[in-house]
Amino acid sequence: MEINIFKLCSGLKVLGYLMIFLVAGIVAVSYYAVVIVTWGPKLLDGGAHSASAFFILIVFHILLVMLLWSYFRVVFKDPGSVPDNWRQLTMEAGTSSSESGSGGPGTPRYCNHCQNGKPPRCHHCSVCQRCVLKMDHHCVWVVNCVGAWNYKFFLLFLLYTFLEMMLDTLVLLPSFIKFFNEAKDHSTSPSRLAVIFLAFVLNLAFALSLLCFIVMHASLLSTNTTSVEVYEKKRAVRWKYDMGRKSNFEQVFGTNKALWLFPLFSKDDLDKIPSLNGLDFPTHSDVAA
Repeated sequence: MEINIFKLCSGLKVLGYLMIFLVAGIVAVSYYAVVIVTWGPKLLDGGAHSASAFFILIVFHILLVMLLWSYFRVVFKDPGSVPDNWRQLTMEAGTSSSESGSGGPGTPRYCNHCQNGKPPRCHHCSVCQRCVLKMDHHCVWVVNCVGAWNYKFFLLFLLYTFLEMMLDTLVLLPSFIKFFNEAKDHSTSPSRLAVIFLAFVLNLAFALSLLCFIVMHASLLSTNTTSVEVYEKKRAVRWKYDMGRKSNFEQVFGTNKALWLFPLFSKDDLDKIPSLNGLDFPTHSDVAA
């Protein structure tokens, strides 16, 4: 019996929807543990305890809003679609015929699956079953591809989630240390102890995992490389898309510094930075295309 690998890959979308519920569950548990159980009641204590609780809860909610805002932008934003009947105006180095359907280097790239041209740095996603502009990877956590149009939002989602989970871990640490004594003395209800324990462990584990992803993507961002281009970059004498750290950063986050920490782009940046649209990218003039 013939197996269609693309249909199997499409099944990952189902896993992605489950991941959305998992994200919602982690947020809910953390909110309940930090706001309702641990620090919210301290607002009524007065004095230094009340002031510190107020500050922690303000920071917690700011990070939570930025986290959710960035997350929904990644989930619902198209990562970048190739226009119908797109044809390359300039000659771009071709890839292997198995990916592009072209005859070799120096010929326009073409996708046999989409029956359409492939802009530079564009790749076909087996899960979404379409070509994605400047594709980085398909992320099951957001049920979407990460590409030219939502890569900034994805990076901000990683950053704010890491900061939120580190905050949760630190503010829950005193309660976690008391967990064992309170469990032994039965001085606190089992449900409260379970929530604190679960929230602390989940936030610590995910924070450490996210730190690895942040370091990896910071390295990719600094050299203007996507996850799927890592092997290609290793084979190159000089990576033609690496225009320096400042330019590389601006090709993802834009030049408007006021919007760097927000999942937004200014109209001026979208008009003046071609790489944000995912169809054209600056390269070194001394590197052969």
